[in-house]
Amino acid sequence: NINLKLATKQWYQRRVRANFNIGILGHVDSGKTTLAKYLSQTASTACFDKNPQSKERGITLDLGFSSFKVPLPSHLNEDSGSLLVTLVDCPGHASLLKTVIGGAHIIDMMILVVDIMKGIQTQTAECLIIGELTCDNLIVVVNKTDMIPADKRTDKISKVEKKIKMTLSKTKFKDATVLACSASTGEGVDNLINVVSNNIILPKRNTEGPFVFAVDHCFAIRGQGTVMTGTCLSGSISVNESVNVSNTKLERKIKSIQIFKESVNHVTQGDRAGICVSQFDPKLMERGLVFTGDVVKMVYAVIIDMNKVAYYKGAINNKMKYHVSIGHETVLAKITFFRSEHNSGAQFMMDHDFIFEDTYSEDHQGYALVEFEQPIMCVKESLVIISRLDMDINTPACRLAFYGRLKHIYTSPKYREECLPSLKIFKYKERDGQVERMNDDYTVIGKDLFKKETLIDLFANLKVSLSTGEIGKIEGSFGQSGKFKIYIEDGLHEETKNILAQRKGKDKSKNTESATKIFVNLKFKRYIYDKDKKMMQ
Repeated sequence: NINLKLATKQWYQRRVRANFNIGILGHVDSGKTTLAKYLSQTASTACFDKNPQSKERGITLDLGFSSFKVPLPSHLNEDSGSLLVTLVDCPGHASLLKTVIGGAHIIDMMILVVDIMKGIQTQTAECLIIGELTCDNLIVVVNKTDMIPADKRTDKISKVEKKIKMTLSKTKFKDATVLACSASTGEGVDNLINVVSNNIILPKRNTEGPFVFAVDHCFAIRGQGTVMTGTCLSGSISVNESVNVSNTKLERKIKSIQIFKESVNHVTQGDRAGICVSQFDPKLMERGLVFTGDVVKMVYAVIIDMNKVAYYKGAINNKMKYHVSIGHETVLAKITFFRSEHNSGAQFMMDHDFIFEDTYSEDHQGYALVEFEQPIMCVKESLVIISRLDMDINTPACRLAFYGRLKHIYTSPKYREECLPSLKIFKYKERDGQVERMNDDYTVIGKDLFKKETLIDLFANLKVSLSTGEIGKIEGSFGQSGKFKIYIEDGLHEETKNILAQRKGKDKSKNTESATKIFVNLKFKRYIYDKDKKMMQ
């Protein structure tokens, strides 16, 4: 039995290396779905704009999935067989950007479709940015070449390809292949398939660890159960094993599994599949995660490392609300920026001190506390993409603001009271006052540093510096008018004594305008989540 299980596992590991996911992205009406349809051999229940609203509006409104097979490319040095290519057809309309982000996080390669008549458009550029964040392999397809008269076609293709390559030169895809075709006539599509095959680099699939499955469609089949279609993000699962369903406390056993209408007993990381379970109402989950163990958490806030999208030109200010996408989920969240006090390149550590930032700066490693308006389910180290989807979609501006990976999660709904006080983010504070007079050689009386109603005793023992160079400590209040005592352990400088003595003389003569002023400076830091609002130096 042990040998049989080992042989079965090895067979599955060999099989999973012959699976590859390609996202088809681009501006609306660039011909993405037509291209996917021409390439595909097997269609899923959700593809080619089967949605009635898609047919009515004539555009893709949701993710579509289909597949085709090619012989295993020789450069992969794998056993003979075929390569299953799963196509993820993403919508191109500006209002559906969050759907595109959800589809892009499950792909291994991106095909960016460009309308030859229009070139790179706003959503083309946004899709290119998403591709930079989610995959390492890109092919650009200049589509609709049949729209150009035959005698002008070659020249037009050359001009468009040149402009695209100039755009790509500023990205990590500067060496990407750019080719032309017509998805409606099939001209050049065979060349595309060859280019795809030659550019495939199969990612390492990890069959170990907890199973996580990103569900994008959920529906019931009478007499069989509920089918959840999606992509395996990690681990593996087999028929008759049980899974947990996100946003519920339900556990369900897997009755059957299919990969593009082919029944299988097992799926692993990278597989596109349909999982059938019993006794589950599909209305409970449109999209979400199915998983084993406790790897998926319900989170109320997260900390991410900050990376700004270069093309985003809008303001990035503290406490603003943004649209935050993790996998298929997009929610509104409030953002608080901070950075390491020391060692900007150091790994994020919860016990470090961090400086509060009013606005995001690219001069050093930054982080963000992301507080969701409603909790979401996510996996450790997930990619987080943060956008301004409320921006006018008719303006040619990038809405993708910044991105990062999860560094810390908060799973308690009372995280603000229970957890945030241990996040040591502080603001530098500074106050300036004056020395009013000398009490003795070691003590002076200050003023103008505090208001009359300030509880000065809270500032006791904080260090202050005099403009004449002495360092002292606040002893406490002096009288009821906001004045305070400063004790200087090493004593006042002789020059300081002389200045204060002269000032005392000026006071008696009522002519203080010409008297030299000695200023008092107080610097401290206050942790923004500290309940007691203590001041530290």
